[in-house]
Amino acid sequence: MSELNAQEAASAPSGQASTAAFRPAAVAAVPLETIGGWIGVVVPGSSAAVPVTGISLNSRAVQPGDLYVALPGATRHGADFVSQAVDAGAVAVLTDDAGARLLALSNDISVPVLLAEEPRSLVGRLSALIYRSRPANAAAPALFGVTGTNGKTTTTYFINALLQALGKTTGLIGTIEILAGAEAIPSLLTTPESTDVHALLALMRERGLDAASMEVSSHAIAFRRVDGVEFDVAGFTNLTQDHLDLHGSMEEYFETKARLFTAGRARAAVVTVDDGWGQRLAADAGIPVTTLATGTGASGGSAADGTAADWTVVHSRPRGLGTEFGLLHRDGTELRVHTGLPGTFNVANAALATVMVLASGAGAAEVQAALDGADPFTVAVPGRMQLVATAPAAVVDFAHNPDALARALEAVRSPEPGSKVIVVFGATGQRDQGKRPAMGAIAARLADTVIISDDDPHDEDAAAIRADVLAGALAAKDSEDLGCTILEVFPRDAAIRKAVELACPEDTILVAGRGHEVWQEVKGVNLALDDRVELRSALTARGFTVLDDQRIES
Repeated sequence: MSELNAQEAASAPSGQASTAAFRPAAVAAVPLETIGGWIGVVVPGSSAAVPVTGISLNSRAVQPGDLYVALPGATRHGADFVSQAVDAGAVAVLTDDAGARLLALSNDISVPVLLAEEPRSLVGRLSALIYRSRPANAAAPALFGVTGTNGKTTTTYFINALLQALGKTTGLIGTIEILAGAEAIPSLLTTPESTDVHALLALMRERGLDAASMEVSSHAIAFRRVDGVEFDVAGFTNLTQDHLDLHGSMEEYFETKARLFTAGRARAAVVTVDDGWGQRLAADAGIPVTTLATGTGASGGSAADGTAADWTVVHSRPRGLGTEFGLLHRDGTELRVHTGLPGTFNVANAALATVMVLASGAGAAEVQAALDGADPFTVAVPGRMQLVATAPAAVVDFAHNPDALARALEAVRSPEPGSKVIVVFGATGQRDQGKRPAMGAIAARLADTVIISDDDPHDEDAAAIRADVLAGALAAKDSEDLGCTILEVFPRDAAIRKAVELACPEDTILVAGRGHEVWQEVKGVNLALDDRVELRSALTARGFTVLDDQRIES
């Protein structure tokens, strides 16, 4: 799923207000004078006592009692929508100089207006103030944050499942869905806006939840969506090429991620040190760090200072589609862990989830009992190595960057002689163009049949995107004398049908890049497209047996 530009989303005249239902039922009002004092603005006269019970960046999501924050956007300023916000019940406005100039042209603004030089920098902490989402002197859910290029979604699901196995009531904020206890809504961003994050955390506290886990993307950090949030434990999966359209370089990408591992943003951290980025993060973090070596990188299991990691994956062996392994601490403590999801990267995800829960204070014995009794890491994660059929093996995965695609292709390769891997994938439009030929080359090296199709073109020409991917695949095939077959098939549903048409029962089909997504964006239009539905339909049409939705065999 593509990330939206936060400022553009803030000033858009239309938007999604679904998270309004996930605000706490009761919020003790904060006087506008208190907010003004916190910002450094004097609120005169009768306006000082105006009660504020919420905060919103979107005029269509405003609830009665809200402070509406009007920010500059890509094409419009949020101040253009103040009238709509006031009509919806906003009791005050916070904006910048440009917004104030726009409001000066209107004579019908009936609510107080607060002015700040950079209101965006205040939104997260203001949200925490208004919702009292992470009070130091009251019970609040233990909060786990997971960042990294790949594995965030699965790791948060694994944390959620392990916490539930430990008897905790839990919440989840992520790419696929937001859970507040048993209640769920679809998620629009990897991490919602800071106003919604703090409202959700306050709701979870109000409902008495014990813990919550959250994906924290680099976009969320860069666009200040987790400002004002302090995680009990922050976890790091890995860092590979992605999102360079935003960050410009891997160094800037790393520095953005590293901001999560500082005092005030997290109290403790678990860092996977399988590569140089993780080792550097563990050395530079400004908070206590537990290191984890999973053996899936090139470091040989060393921490940043060259010593053995605090926790190391050992004795890994296949079990069904998944893996059974040991998790060994430097003091000799060893846990037995199993994940039913295929791939060494899911070993890394399961190991990180386990160590993060241990770092929160859970005892090794009770964690082992939970792992043995509930098998929490066999939970089905929608669109993450999701098995659709077994003969042929048919898998849908979110792999949408070079490292993730390589890992997924390696994970699905069957040891049976004569079996082939058929992959369907593309690349997202208006995103890091440098990864397109790299992904094509990886597919040519690791698959027997490469079917290049469309992902989400957005406003970019779909044929041009396919051409970039195709060029990388053909170059690798020619220069490395690879024996794969390379096809270009579009639209995507036709590509999936072609993959099934070519498959024999002993083969594997991997449909990569979109995972759980159910819409394909083309030129501003959302077209209904679910890779899992299309794959099931094509398999059924050929007489192959498909699995029940969400079923994992282990």
